[in-house]
Amino acid sequence: MLRLLSITALLLSGWVTAIASPRAAAAASVTVHEDILWAEPGGVPLTLDIYVPSTARASYPVVVIYHGGGWLLNDNSIMDSAARYLAEEGEFVVANMNYRLLGDNGNTTRMNEIIEDALGGLLWVKAHIEDYGGDPRRVAVTGDSAGAHLAAMILMAGQNLSGAGFGAGKPGFDPTYLPDGKTVGQVQEEDGLAVQAAVLSYGAFDLYREALDGFETSSNGFWEWSSTAPRSIFGGDVTPSGHPELYRAVSPIYLVPPATERRLPPTFVHVGSEDRVTPPAAIQKFVDRMRAAGQPIEFRIYDGKRHAFLDSGCNEYLGNCFDKDAPDTLDDIIAFLREHLRST
Repeated sequence: MLRLLSITALLLSGWVTAIASPRAAAAASVTVHEDILWAEPGGVPLTLDIYVPSTARASYPVVVIYHGGGWLLNDNSIMDSAARYLAEEGEFVVANMNYRLLGDNGNTTRMNEIIEDALGGLLWVKAHIEDYGGDPRRVAVTGDSAGAHLAAMILMAGQNLSGAGFGAGKPGFDPTYLPDGKTVGQVQEEDGLAVQAAVLSYGAFDLYREALDGFETSSNGFWEWSSTAPRSIFGGDVTPSGHPELYRAVSPIYLVPPATERRLPPTFVHVGSEDRVTPPAAIQKFVDRMRAAGQPIEFRIYDGKRHAFLDSGCNEYLGNCFDKDAPDTLDDIIAFLREHLRST
C-alpha cells in the first residue's frame, strides 16, 4: 500500500534535490533528442526525450518509461539516468515520457486522463519511433511507483478503450493521442496498445484502497508538497465509497484478466525489501493476483533497497544514490528485456 507521507517527512527526504538534479552529461554512446512535443491536452504541453544508442544498428528494441511522483510531482528528468543506462548498456531506444499531473489544468486533471496520456504516449511512440531507429514491433513499457501504475494500466486497459468518455457503468479510456486516420475503435480492434514485455518497479496497483485510506486528503503530503489542494482524483464529489467502479477501473489489481481470455506480455515486478512507500506485501498482492490468473510474471525483492532507488541523483533521507543502488537492478531489467524483445 502506498504509505501517506507527511509533508515534514517529504521535505526532509531529500526528494527536492533529486527532482531538481541537473541531467547527467550525455554519454558518448547515446544521442538524446530532448523535449519532443507529442500532445497538448488542455493547453498542457506533453513532451518526451528519446535516447538512441550510437552503435549503428539498423533497428533497436524500444523501452517506454513513465516516471513516478505520486501523480503530483516530478517530470521525466527524474528518470534520465535510468533511461541513459538502458540505452547505453542495453542498446534500447528509450522513450522517456511526460504526462499530466493531477495539479495541472488548474487542479482539474483526473486520474483517467493521466492514464489516457500514458496510453496516448505509447501510441505516439509506436507511430514515430522508426524515425529514431526503434522497432515498433518490439516495445516494452516500464515505470517506477506511479509510473509503474501507468505501465500496468497499459497492460490492463489497452482493450478497454472508448471515445464516449470515462463515466459510470463500464468506464473506458480515450487515448490523448491517436495515430493519423485511426479511431479509438480501430486502435482497440487492432490491439494497437499491445507491448511485448513490461517491467513494473515498486508500483502502486490499488488506487481504490489508497483512496479509502486517505490518498485524496491532506494526510497525503504529496498534495501540500506540490502546492495542490487535496481533492478527489476524479474531481467534484466523486468518492471511492460512492463510485467504487471508477476507482477500480484505474487500479490494475482489479483488472487482471484470466490468461485463458487474454494473455498479458511477460512482466517483471520488483521492489526493495525496505520500501515503506509501496512495501513488498502490497506488491505481493498484485503478483499473487497475476499468478492466480495464469499470467506470466517474475517477482524479485531486492534486499536492503528502499523506495525510488531507480531515480536520478541521491535521496539523502532514503539513503539511495543512483550510481550505488540502481545498476544491478537495471542489469536484471536489461537481461529480462533482451530475452523478450528479441528480433522477430
